[in-house]
Amino acid sequence: MPVPNHTRLLSVEDAAALTALVQSNRDFLAPWEPDRGEDYFTQAEQLRLIEAALAAHAAGTTHPRVVLDEAGAVVGRINLNNIVRGPFQSASVGYWLSQSVRGRGLMARAVEEIVQIAFTELGLHRLEAGTIPENLRSQAVLQRAGFVRFGYAPSYLQIAGRYRDHILFQRLAED
Repeated sequence: MPVPNHTRLLSVEDAAALTALVQSNRDFLAPWEPDRGEDYFTQAEQLRLIEAALAAHAAGTTHPRVVLDEAGAVVGRINLNNIVRGPFQSASVGYWLSQSVRGRGLMARAVEEIVQIAFTELGLHRLEAGTIPENLRSQAVLQRAGFVRFGYAPSYLQIAGRYRDHILFQRLAED
């Protein structure tokens, strides 16, 4: 029996599903994400963001994917961002998941899949991810996928309207 894919490459056809997800998860995701303007929650803006992500993918600087549930429905996003080639061969991992499917292991499987894509298909050497200290669920997902904590970054990224500290994790291809 073939192993199911837990992610797939983002597509312009995902705009409606992603719009519905960001709208229905607006309050749930707000404490973990940058502030979003009202336009972010429209299908036109989701389509614009998808097109920009696909252009960056074509340029080799990002690898944007959607997270799928057991039936193949889109339930979140996972990305390899800021892909740097040359001697660095690194990227950062970012993701979010709909509140309605939490606790089913979907993000853990998606992170494991993106790690395999990064190290095999893309030939990267290192992946990095950061979480705010309170995001214990995300930290657990990263640790289950073999990421190890390597640092603490004060005022690292603007989340929910203010600069927040982040715990930094990494995984190396040889780990």
